[in-house]
Amino acid sequence: MTDTKKLKITSPYDQHLIRELPLMDESEVEKTIQKAHGLFLNQSGWIPAHKRIEILEKAREIMEGKIEALTKTAAEEGGKPYKDSKVEVLRAINGVKIATEEISRLRGEQVPMGLTAATSNRLAFTIREPIGVVASISAFNHPLNLIVHQTITAFAAGCPVIIKPASTTPLSCLALVDILKEAGVPEGWVQMVLCANELTEKLATDKRVNFLSFIGSGKIGWYLKSKLAPGTRCALEHGGAAPVIVEPDADVEDMLPLLVKGGFYHAGQVCVSVQKVFAQEEIARELALDMASAAKKLKVGDPLDEDTEVGPLIRTSEVDRVEEWVKEAVDGGAELLCGGKRISDTCFEPTVLFNPPHEAKVSKEEIFGPVVCIYSYSDRTKAIELANSLEYHFQAAVFTKDIDRALDTVQKLNATAVMVNDHTAFRADWMPFGGRDASGEGLGGIPHSMHDMTREKLMVFRSKMLP
Repeated sequence: MTDTKKLKITSPYDQHLIRELPLMDESEVEKTIQKAHGLFLNQSGWIPAHKRIEILEKAREIMEGKIEALTKTAAEEGGKPYKDSKVEVLRAINGVKIATEEISRLRGEQVPMGLTAATSNRLAFTIREPIGVVASISAFNHPLNLIVHQTITAFAAGCPVIIKPASTTPLSCLALVDILKEAGVPEGWVQMVLCANELTEKLATDKRVNFLSFIGSGKIGWYLKSKLAPGTRCALEHGGAAPVIVEPDADVEDMLPLLVKGGFYHAGQVCVSVQKVFAQEEIARELALDMASAAKKLKVGDPLDEDTEVGPLIRTSEVDRVEEWVKEAVDGGAELLCGGKRISDTCFEPTVLFNPPHEAKVSKEEIFGPVVCIYSYSDRTKAIELANSLEYHFQAAVFTKDIDRALDTVQKLNATAVMVNDHTAFRADWMPFGGRDASGEGLGGIPHSMHDMTREKLMVFRSKMLP
């Protein structure tokens, strides 16, 4: 690696330098792609399923012995509070288990023959093969678990994978890659790259890459898709506005902590964070005041402090942006019920806005900060229309005790997933997960990703001994 350029990894909380890592130059990125491509072309060297299972079981065992270290690394570099980072690490370990078990489910099926005279004397079935070289470009907000979803899945499916972590949070990725090497992953099958944006584009769009897994902004994701080589498949995961419909019969006592957690978890820096809550007018203001009261009690601060509930935003520029968006909404008529100000250069107060204008950025765009907007409505159908009016459609939710209202709302909300009586940020790592329309393409979730990272091959045998 070159010594001329270094990537400085700093704490998003207090900006202290955590570590420096060398950036790769063009020749090093090229060698990485060559190595992965060469491994895929050499079918005699493909890693058999039983060996992949053995390696991943060993990796999980090693991870279980490093829970504390992995938690502190993720919290320090990403800013997610310690207790939430520990949950992420445990999820990542379970994710390795899910991927290991899914290897046995990568199978084909018999295709019936003899249904016409022309198909007599034949036996046909499909098998699943690795799709090829996988290039994974990841995001900062789940620095270990996203890497598992984009790297372990590819390796489990039998693909050489090149992982490019977010430049703000590469240390969790590096830790996982080192664990995989310790577990016995052969040289070149899992490679991490750190490079400038133009080289990231080169990696993603190289014709030797068969599958691109991208998690990040829609602007970059759709741009990269437009540049992909012919035949390269992709999965794109972008953001959303996570609307919630609250009916007057909702169990507020049960619902309130869910909305607070879903809205302010990781300072709102999650693609399915609770952002827009549409509450029936009879209960809207009281709900907004209750949320503000709960938000005021959240402890904001050092993510390494085990009592911290809301950490910093990933960059100081994000604090500036969120502050500007909140000010615009308040100037436009939104009622500021709590928060609205920066605590420091890196932290922003948990904020609740009541009835911000629909033209404000907090209503039209993904906030990606600790801000929840609550809107009152009289007609549920119109509230759903407003919820669907943005181009982002990912996960949504409805709170009601009425099964008919719940089913009707689920059907009418434009979302990949709708939670009933739960917050929008709920996720299990084996369930389908992904945005539609501007929010992305394809489905994540470990089994779904592994399926997409393989492709079918049909075999047809002809024999006079067959009917």
